[in-house]
Parts: sequence; structure tokens; C-alpha cells
Amino acid sequence: MGGRFFDIGVVGGVRVLSAPFVALGPAGVAVRTRLKGLTGGDEEVLVLVGAHLGSLASKDLAVRCRDGLDHSTDTWAMRKRGLTAGSSSRWAGSITKATHDQWALARRGQTAHLQNLEAGIKTIRHRLSLPIGEKGSKRAPGGYRTRQEWHEKARRLHVLEDRLASVRADHEAGRVRVVRGGRRLLGTRHNLDAAQLSDEEWRQQWEAARRFLQADGESGKRFGNETIRVTPDGEVSIKLPTPLAGLANGKHGRYVLACRVEFPHRGTEWADRVEANRAVAYRIHLEVERGRWYLTASWQYPPTPTIPIAAALAHGVIGVDTNADHLAAWRLDRHGNPTGNPRRFTYDLTGTTGHRDAQVRHALTRLLNWAKACGVKAIAVEDLDFTTEKTREKHGGKRRFRQLISGMPTGRLRARLTSMADQTGIAIIAVDPAYTSKWGAQHWQKPLTTINRKTTRHDAASIAIGRRAQGHPVRRRTAPPPAHRSDEQGHRIVQARPEALGREETRPRVPGPRTRCAGPGPGAKAGDQRAQHRPGHAAEHESWQQDSLPLSL
Repeated sequence: MGGRFFDIGVVGGVRVLSAPFVALGPAGVAVRTRLKGLTGGDEEVLVLVGAHLGSLASKDLAVRCRDGLDHSTDTWAMRKRGLTAGSSSRWAGSITKATHDQWALARRGQTAHLQNLEAGIKTIRHRLSLPIGEKGSKRAPGGYRTRQEWHEKARRLHVLEDRLASVRADHEAGRVRVVRGGRRLLGTRHNLDAAQLSDEEWRQQWEAARRFLQADGESGKRFGNETIRVTPDGEVSIKLPTPLAGLANGKHGRYVLACRVEFPHRGTEWADRVEANRAVAYRIHLEVERGRWYLTASWQYPPTPTIPIAAALAHGVIGVDTNADHLAAWRLDRHGNPTGNPRRFTYDLTGTTGHRDAQVRHALTRLLNWAKACGVKAIAVEDLDFTTEKTREKHGGKRRFRQLISGMPTGRLRARLTSMADQTGIAIIAVDPAYTSKWGAQHWQKPLTTINRKTTRHDAASIAIGRRAQGHPVRRRTAPPPAHRSDEQGHRIVQARPEALGREETRPRVPGPRTRCAGPGPGAKAGDQRAQHRPGHAAEHESWQQDSLPLSL
């Protein structure tokens, strides 16, 4: 949630749980629409401009990678001046900014890879130091099962150490390795049969991925962007680079596309920004598989202030347990009691990236619609981070488990849920994920399983997540000590908070029958134990009470 993760501490063998917090909302938005009605000349101009600017972006990225840690504002200005001659000052600014973002992303990936190698080496060294066949614990793996496996892991340790030394040297020198167009697509070139692509089809995807047709917005400029301009009535025009200025069909070296665009989603918000000349960034790209051109508009705004967690929990909460193929959810009232039946929102994360993203959005849409129907203003989720759990050496023999945690869309769900919930007025509360599945199954799975309802471990975990967000302990109501079970002392439980009024008093008697054969009680005399029909009670000596017959008759 917003890039924040919990600090892990251990006290007495149990992790110290961090307090739940309300996640920040999104700080920007991006909407996409299709460029319909493009002519053949429009597509040819877009291809030429994208290829020309893409070659400049490739050269600039190579220069930035060579600079490494020696980069400064002076070198940035020098690169921008060199690009301006072949494009324009605004195109040069967009190219250099995209280059810096790509270099920073590669740098973060390099750091994560470095940490993963260090974790793997640490695990192998620990397991090699143990006797062969020694069993491990829940928190530390044991020794290797056979001597052959021990020997193979000893060789792998040397491989990882050499790899770590190389990556560490690159990291200290500021060297990163970046492929414009994507390393995965580049690797597909050597496996065209497996990808079911011909050489020509792969070449089209490669060239489309390396084109550059994106421009940052400028507040105060006409319609928020001088390079790629979109008017309120949907006219799209592009400022052509200097070498391609002869292709212009409009004033001041601009090329106006034949199509008109509109944004079905957030179109009113986009129009307000454009008419007010506020910054809007645009990107034009081609999806080769469909043969369609798209325009993406994006802008930033201050994040929505978070509401206090107490106000968000005033109407209860929905606890959500994230899994590899579904979201398990259960609604809890403001006292932490599960109400109704659990819900499950499934998704299929196989296939293309667009299909996976659509599946996640569909599941989250159903979750948010259910929350609105229930009147709940808060959804509690785990702040999951499997970065340190994906090392091959920690779960080497558990291939299915490694595939399971790798398949969980934690990052995609985190970004999508906070963005979609911000528009519905529902707060997202992030909780510490420690022991939610274990404690939920221990305290809630069996009591909530009935003949007509089978409570799964994931359903029980959603209750634990929701109760942790509310500040309640995960365990159910516990029986009081024997000395406190009498009516004289009062019934005490761990459910009530210390500041709750009357938590040490006797619970009031609710008028109504206790059993089917007993009539409704007086209610007002529920706390008076003398009102019960017991021997020796003063009520038995009233005038209407019949005396007991002697046993001798």
C-alpha cells in the first residue's frame, strides 16, 4: 500500500505485529481510448515519427547508462541540447525524462536481484552447515536430504557467489543493463516456435515496442500539452520533429490526425483539465496483435486525504484474504463478529497481460459493489510482500508452493484496489499479514462450519484480517476464569475494550423467552436473583403462596 511495508521484529519467538493503517489513495490517473478512423497516411506518419524519436531515445539511454553514477544536471542539460537539434526542445525533455525513469527502474531491479542472491547464499550456507538429513523447523530449513543433494548445492553456492560478485560490482559502479523494447520480447526472438510467431510478426512487435510517441504535459500551455495536443472536441495533432517537418498538414509544423477521440472513462475530468490548460501527458502506441492505435492520457493530482481509521470502521469492515486464484471475503460488524456468509471472488491469471489485468479488475469491482450494498466503508487487506520469499533456495523442494506465491498478484491488486476504492469512498486498511491464516483457522474455521456451510481456511483468515484491522484479538470470546463465571462477579470476556462503559457489570436481561417452554421474563428484574423461584426466597412467603403439604399425609 503506497510502497509501505511492515518492519519485522521478533519477541519471544512471535513476530511483533505492526498497527493497521489506512492506505493512501492514488496520486494520478491514466485513461485510454482508441484512435478510430486513421487513414493510411496518418499511420505512416505515426510510424515515421515514432521510429525517429525511438532511435533518439535509444541513443540517449545508452549515454545515460555509460554515465552511471556520474550523472549530474550538467550532463542532463548536455544530452538534452544534443537531442533538441534532431527533434525539438519539448521532445528532448520527454525523451530524457523517460530515459531517467527507465534507468531508475533498472536500478531498482538490480537492487532486488542483489538482495535475492544474498538471501539464497545465506540459506545454502546454513543448510550446508547442518548434518545431512537433519529436520528443520517452521522458521529455519534443515539439512539436505542426501549427500548428492548436498554436493549439488555446494557447487551451486560457488555459482551464486560468482554471480553475486558480478552483480555487486555493477551495482557499485552504477552499471545497469536495459533493453528498449523489453528483454522478454528480445528473448522471444530465439523461441519463435514456442511463441507461435513468425519472424515478420516478431519484427513488427519489436519495432512497435521501440517507438517513442509520448509527451509530458505543461500547465499553462494551450490544452495542457504543446507536443501532443488534444482539443476538447477531440482533435489530435502532433508537433513534428525538425527532420520530418515537411510532413506537416497544419500550422506551425503540426500534423493533424483525421480521427476524433473521446474518453468514455473520466471524460468529464479530462475535459475540465484541458479547458483549464492544466498538464496532461499523452502516449500513442500500436497494438500489433489487433492492428489498432491507442491514445493514453494521464495526469497527476494530490492524493485524497485519508480518513481516521476509527471513522472508517464505524460501520464494520470486510476482511479480504488474497490467494492465487480468488479473494476470500467476510463481512464483520463493528464489534468484530462475522455476519452473513463468506463471499469468494475468483479470477484466472493465465493468458495475456490484458486478460490477467481484466480478471483482477472484475474481481475487485464485484468486491467493491458488495461492500457498497452492505453499507461498509472499509476493506481490510494484508500488506503482502513476497520479495524475500521467492528465493529458490528457501523453498527449493516446494515447487508448487513457490509457484503459488509467485502467482499471487499482490502488487497489481494493491494498486488496483486503492485506485478503484478511491472513487467509491471506501477506505482500504492494510494490516500485518503475520499468522492470519494460522490463527484464523485455529479460532474460527471449526466454530463457523455447519451442515450447510463449509468454512475454508481462507474464509477464516479473512475474519482474522478484519478483526486485526478493528484492533480486536484474532481469537474468539474466551471463557472467563472459574471465579468470574458466577452472576455475583459478572460475566467478563476479552471482547470488550478497556474503555467500554459497564464492561465489568452484569449483562442486562433481554425480555423474551429463554426456551420454548418458558414464557417471557420480566426484563426489569433480570438482574435481581431473588426474583427466581428458588427455595428460601422471600416471594414464597407471600399471601398467595400455597404451603407445602406435610410428607406424612
